[in-house]
Amino acid sequence: MANLNITSILEKMTGKDKDYRYMATSDLLSELNKEAFKADQDLEPKLTSTVLQQLEDASGDVSGLAVKCLAPLVKKVGEERVVEMTNKLCDKLLNGKDQHRDTASIALKTIIAEVTTTSLAEKILISLAPQLINGVNTGKNAEIKCECLDILGDLLHRFGNLSKDHEYMLTALLSQLGSNQATVRKKSISCIASLAPSLSDDLLAKATLQVVQLLKNRSAKSDITRTNIQMIGSLSRSVGYRFGPHLAETVPLLISYCTNASENDEELREYSLQAGFFNFFLAYICCILNLALKYVSYDPNFTDCMEEDTDEEGQDEDDDDESANEYTDDEDASWKVRRASAKCLSAIIVSRPEMLSKMYLEACPKLIERFREREENVKMDIFNTFIELLRQTGNVTKGQSDIDESSPRWLLKQEVPKVVKSINKQLREKSVKTKVGAFSVLKELVVVLPDCLADHFGSLVPGIEKALNDKSSTSNLKIEALVFTRLVMASHSPSVFHPYIKALSGPILSAIGDRYYKVTAEALRASSVDFRPYIGPIYNAILGRLANQDQDQEVKECAISCMSLVVSTFGDSLQRELPACLPILVDRMGNEITRLTAVKAFSVIANSPLRIDLSCVLDHVVSELTAFLRKANRALRQATLGTLNSLVVTYGGQIGSSSYETIIAELSSLIRKSIPNVGLAVRNKVLPQALVLIRSALLQGQALQALQKFFASLVQSANTSFDVLLDSLICAAKPSQSGGLAKQALSSIAKCVAVLCLAAGDQKCASTIEMLKGILKDDSATNSAKQHMALLCLGEIGRRKDLSNHVQIENIVIESFQSPFEEIKSAASYALGNIAVGNLSKYLPFILDQIDNQQKKQYLLLHSLKEVIVRQSVDHTGQSELKDSYIEKILALLFNHCESEEEGVRNERTSSPAANTRATVAIAIKYSIVERPEKIDEIMYSEIATFLMLIKDSDRHVRRAAVLALSTAAHNKPNLVKALLPELLPLLYDQTVVKQELVRTVDLGPFKHVVDDGLELRKAAFECVDTLLDSCLDQVNPSSFIVPFLLSGLGDHYDVKMPCHLILSKLADKCPSAVLAVLDSLVEPIEKTIMHKPKGDAVKQEVDRNEDMIRSALRAIASLSRISGSDYSIRFKNLMNKIVATPTLAEKYSSVRSE
Repeated sequence: MANLNITSILEKMTGKDKDYRYMATSDLLSELNKEAFKADQDLEPKLTSTVLQQLEDASGDVSGLAVKCLAPLVKKVGEERVVEMTNKLCDKLLNGKDQHRDTASIALKTIIAEVTTTSLAEKILISLAPQLINGVNTGKNAEIKCECLDILGDLLHRFGNLSKDHEYMLTALLSQLGSNQATVRKKSISCIASLAPSLSDDLLAKATLQVVQLLKNRSAKSDITRTNIQMIGSLSRSVGYRFGPHLAETVPLLISYCTNASENDEELREYSLQAGFFNFFLAYICCILNLALKYVSYDPNFTDCMEEDTDEEGQDEDDDDESANEYTDDEDASWKVRRASAKCLSAIIVSRPEMLSKMYLEACPKLIERFREREENVKMDIFNTFIELLRQTGNVTKGQSDIDESSPRWLLKQEVPKVVKSINKQLREKSVKTKVGAFSVLKELVVVLPDCLADHFGSLVPGIEKALNDKSSTSNLKIEALVFTRLVMASHSPSVFHPYIKALSGPILSAIGDRYYKVTAEALRASSVDFRPYIGPIYNAILGRLANQDQDQEVKECAISCMSLVVSTFGDSLQRELPACLPILVDRMGNEITRLTAVKAFSVIANSPLRIDLSCVLDHVVSELTAFLRKANRALRQATLGTLNSLVVTYGGQIGSSSYETIIAELSSLIRKSIPNVGLAVRNKVLPQALVLIRSALLQGQALQALQKFFASLVQSANTSFDVLLDSLICAAKPSQSGGLAKQALSSIAKCVAVLCLAAGDQKCASTIEMLKGILKDDSATNSAKQHMALLCLGEIGRRKDLSNHVQIENIVIESFQSPFEEIKSAASYALGNIAVGNLSKYLPFILDQIDNQQKKQYLLLHSLKEVIVRQSVDHTGQSELKDSYIEKILALLFNHCESEEEGVRNERTSSPAANTRATVAIAIKYSIVERPEKIDEIMYSEIATFLMLIKDSDRHVRRAAVLALSTAAHNKPNLVKALLPELLPLLYDQTVVKQELVRTVDLGPFKHVVDDGLELRKAAFECVDTLLDSCLDQVNPSSFIVPFLLSGLGDHYDVKMPCHLILSKLADKCPSAVLAVLDSLVEPIEKTIMHKPKGDAVKQEVDRNEDMIRSALRAIASLSRISGSDYSIRFKNLMNKIVATPTLAEKYSSVRSE
């Protein structure tokens, strides 16, 4: 039935009336787009013939619809019909009438774009390519040649790797580079670039050599020379890293042409620079950098007083005649050279992060100088290049300080005055685009160096004022100026702005009333200025936006947040205004869109030290907040709890008892999920839930602290006795029918018992300690859980209170070292150490003496000593107390015991010539490097090299310990190791290699088992490299690491492959050019990983591990696929095709990409 309908449509398409033909063609297009449509063998010839006929219709509308019909038609008819259609269209292109040539060309491109099957692509390529090549070689005119080259380019771009006639096509196309028509040469370049990724290395070398030979002919016409230079650039971009072997021939030629070109041949310089900045290799990077720096200021037609770096701040900013004397020449093309140079510098900055310091020394001053560029488009490129320099600095030096005079951050800091001075001149320009670019530079500068404008902000204020007040300012300029102002305010001390509040407040408050909501939102964010004379205008401006309901959500939220800051900061000066303002904030709590922001606003107001008078809205606010505790929105509930807590603390006496009952009723239902910090509690509702919560293994941090305060407050109230609370806590520690409590839960209960005892007073505390001692002394006690809990409680109480009045408590605790239960021995060790913290002078000598005399108890006693050291190191008082009297004794003891054969004992020592001790030393250094600044850092800076050089120790355990120490230092304090990396990196890389002397075979009788003792060391080494890529990228040369070290790791054991995949992903993101250069070699080990299948008898753990490894490899592949130019690697392209063609891999890959 459908085919009869199509037949009717086809008949109408051949009618005389063009409207009928148009409607019939439209109907055909609708039918073809239906998924159910399928043409039979009899209909196909008529269908294709009619559509091709319509392409030549006299009506342009009809022929245009016929072209649209081709896209679905290709999928609805057989492959032979499609090939037949392309042949007919190609014949029309080459031999048809001129007026039909464009339509035939568009039709061919449409068909080529819609081909999806390899078999059809091969048939079209075999049929079409020779005809198009013939058209290029023997075309009657340039127009036919260009159309043929265009279509051939599309064909080769999509299916060039399927062709077997690469050499024939390459020869034909290269011959067109000498054509007299510029358009033919340009199309030929594009066509060869499409073919290049599919060429073999030999054919690529042949093409390059031929172009180089043409370039060496200095007598050639300048047009031909420019074409050949463009051809080199296009080849370089098309094949990416594969062009590397040919750089030795091409780069010197490009540099020569660039430097020797005549003054009138700017295009030759531009093409030379453009061809050079897509492939940077170390041997030529300096030459290209010098060339770019030279020509970024190339302006032979403009040599006036701009060369003098004069301070123009005293000049009239509104000088309307300033631009009247500027040199303008429509024929001047030198700007192209400067633009190409700027892009060349940007490419170097992005691709060579290890050269950042050199870029600051050589390129940064030049870029700052070129901010004065007279061509606006080139100036934008200069700004963008400088912004790339700043971003790369932020990426590479994240987390590093700027104390090292060779670091990029320190070098940038020295350039800040020059940057500000030059930017100030740009902010006085009339061009809005220039001012937007200038603020973009300043924004990025503040992000990278947050406190860098403290001494320069005053000079920037006029520029900000002008950007916000000038009638010619666009919304984009205002937004950029406001965002910059907000960033500076957030990152600098308030005192920096106080002298300029008068100048800034007017423009910012005026911007709050702007029509464009984004300008208003940014103005609100920037309007929380701490200066009292301007409270009234600030308040009125914000109130106008706060009260207005008909505005964008972003503006509403900003107005609420901003008003809360103003009230919390200046509320004492706004007493008369509060009754009008606060009800509006309460009203916003009733709106679902602004509810969360309003709740947070009241938290800010409640936490104000001014104790703002909320009496007019307090009951209403509490009622609303209590209702919010029943909402499903987790973020809203959390914000509500925080705000209620702040209100109860600040306004507890003003909240009615009925409100408290409602609050506690709601909190009791939530207490399993969050801990309220309240002063008044109702025992029957809250305590049972608290006793359930305390058994949770997840209870820790602020939640645990809040629960301790809850029990301390509860015992001081008249509603609950100490004995009842203590019994309740002790009972909570009893094992349930399903098993004992988690270690964390027992620790939480013990802490609450200790806080409870101290809050109840000395008498109750003493009686509790005697009760706990009794449990430990009772020989008939067989309940290990009860003894375990008693020891933990004694330890927690002893840490908070001196227990020396309780005779022989230390001996009672140490007797538990003999228990057959490990958890009791561990608890006893913990208790003894914490009891010693309460009275160092009595109990620490006892512990030290026991370590010397009790060999069998050394391990537990050393843990007690460790507990003492850890607890005393928390504050300066404890540190000085420990250091003054005992540090020498402790060190001497540890040195004496560091040769113990028991690993647990050995791990407490610090120095020894033995291998085990050297490893311990390195681990000790690892634990001494923490993220926060410490006094030891100064000593460590000069001595750390001695410890890290243990990486070349003969013992693998020592080397691994040194690698772990290096990794910790690189993560927490990279400045400690940056200067040592040139020497350490080769040693670290060496640890990533499989060493056969560490691989041994264990004979287990029926079978043999291979043991790799170096596996953990290799894993640690790769993880260390991963850390260095985050913190010290500017010191790492990725090219020397990827091959052979990362390549080796990608084919190593499962435990090594996983960190290697992470490293490869990071390198693909941060150093894409280095990865691209060796991409072919990386494909093989990755492909083996994703194709690996576990044995048939593998256990579930092995299967799951293999799945994790495959997904890890696919994540690395996804990162590689995002590198620009990765599709030029035939091996990688084949790997991607294989993944897509394998359903299971395709599904996993799709899942990984969407993570």
